[in-house]
Amino acid sequence: MRDIALFVEDDAHQQVIGALVRRIAAECDVSVRLDWRNAVGGYGRVIAELGDYMRDLKRQGSPWPDLIVAATDANCKGLNERVREIGSSDTPAPMILAVPDPHIERWLLLDGAAFKAVLGTGCDAPDQKCDRGRYKQRLIEAIHAAGTTPLLGGIEYAEDIVMAMDIGRASRVDRSFKHFVEDLRDAFQGWQV
Repeated sequence: MRDIALFVEDDAHQQVIGALVRRIAAECDVSVRLDWRNAVGGYGRVIAELGDYMRDLKRQGSPWPDLIVAATDANCKGLNERVREIGSSDTPAPMILAVPDPHIERWLLLDGAAFKAVLGTGCDAPDQKCDRGRYKQRLIEAIHAAGTTPLLGGIEYAEDIVMAMDIGRASRVDRSFKHFVEDLRDAFQGWQV
């Protein structure tokens, strides 16, 4: 069993990132235990708590998690800029970043066939515009178009959509998604050696 510490901005990140980690782990035949370190407070809280956690890990020494995952939206800064801001050097344990560009809800709209498998009607491929709230609204609209009322903004369907998703197709249409999935696979495959 591999321990993964996760730092995420909110419940949407927790649902989507958790589902992706579990799915890729299963595909790589790796057993994982997810240790959610935070799921509220946005970017600033993720960075602050991640910094405190790294400091504490260095002080205490091992045991360390097998992997640290930090997830935060690019929020119109772009994938590369956000990755530079967060950084991942000088960590006591391997760390990978999930940086949906621009927002996590966009990832749930990447594969219309997966959306259709879960909700009965597909969704349009998302554009890539920087507009706060745009993809939350697009997700809600797509769920309404499928004849369903989202009770939690649509995020309640995240796990099912991720499990139905064609990961290769989604990776081809979104660089930030591809980056995260490839980093996860590399980490998990390294554990199989």
